[in-house]
Amino acid sequence: MMNTEGYLVIIGGAEDKNGDITILKQAPEMLAEEDILTVLTTATEEPEQAGRDYIDVFQKIGIQNVRVLNINTRDSAADPQNCETIRNSKCIFMTGGDQLRITSILGGTPAWEELKNLYQNGGIIMGTSAGASVMSETMVVQGKDNEPARKCTLKMAPGLGLFPGVIIDQHFDQRGRFGRLLCGVAENPDVLGIGIDEDTAIKLYPDMHFEIIGSNAVTIIDGKTIQSSNVSELNPDEILAITGVTVHALPQGYGFDLKNRKVLRLKDGN
Repeated sequence: MMNTEGYLVIIGGAEDKNGDITILKQAPEMLAEEDILTVLTTATEEPEQAGRDYIDVFQKIGIQNVRVLNINTRDSAADPQNCETIRNSKCIFMTGGDQLRITSILGGTPAWEELKNLYQNGGIIMGTSAGASVMSETMVVQGKDNEPARKCTLKMAPGLGLFPGVIIDQHFDQRGRFGRLLCGVAENPDVLGIGIDEDTAIKLYPDMHFEIIGSNAVTIIDGKTIQSSNVSELNPDEILAITGVTVHALPQGYGFDLKNRKVLRLKDGN
């Protein structure tokens, strides 16, 4: 696990921006009045609209120092001024869009180094939808929604690696993604599959436990207990066979200890 003093808030997409705004309110609860929150719009092809939307909601919930940073090329990810913007921020919020845009534009750049340094030194990284998927070392890029788990149907790529040892999938229940995450864990049984529903998030603490926040649930697929699977056999597109996998479904009020792979029942839960 990465040694860090920082926090991750990983959101399954479609977070509430008009009602209780439970998830996004994590930001003002964790930030001092003078701290800067920067909305990073790399994932989206509509950065101006996304930037305005998040400036509005973050200011509505009490954050005064909100910036928008649109790094949309590798050249701009090497720009010293953009790197300074990240360095001066306490919180980076990554919008939704296309996760491959984030990794292909930021990966290996000075801006990426600043992002890692921010997190490791006590900063907060938040991400929704595509901005959630990129948190892991290996991320889901493409797979079949609302279908049984099938072999060789999952496309994966390296993520940003802020949260090692996991695969994150988002819009999880709403888009029927259990099968594709199950395939990801069958192919990588040492990692933990974390499927995050819409308007739901996990908040990862420096001691490597997380809590669930929001109106839906988080599904955890633990591959270490797998007894057998046919994932390595021939016949691509065949239905996956897997036995002994461990699955947890957890709403708000629960958490998970990553070091010991144990479910936590939190005192302030429902």
